[in-house]
Amino acid sequence: MGTALVYVLVLAVVAGLVFVLAAAVFGRGEELAPLAPDATPTRLPAREVSGADVRDLRFQQVLRGYRMAEVDWALDRLAGELDRIRVERHELAERVVRLEATIARMRAEEGPDDGNRPEQ
Repeated sequence: MGTALVYVLVLAVVAGLVFVLAAAVFGRGEELAPLAPDATPTRLPAREVSGADVRDLRFQQVLRGYRMAEVDWALDRLAGELDRIRVERHELAERVVRLEATIARMRAEEGPDDGNRPEQ
């Protein structure tokens, strides 16, 4: 029983020395200062977001997946881009309808093309 106790004590001392040595060499494992609570390393450009920007998007991994704040921020940003694009598309579609109506009105005012007009 005494020999087993000595082995356990020696093992504990060696493990403690290895821990202290590793802590001295590697520090706490943090190479950079921690980010502020609301900060994120996740980046999207200030300009319009492209498909390549979304494909290159990476989130910081934590113990159980990704940081929720980063994912929420990216989703909010992408939702804003989609809303902006949808509004622009709607405005362009309305403009096309107005232009087509203007063209139809101009053709109606010209009357039927009887072929008597000189070509330009």
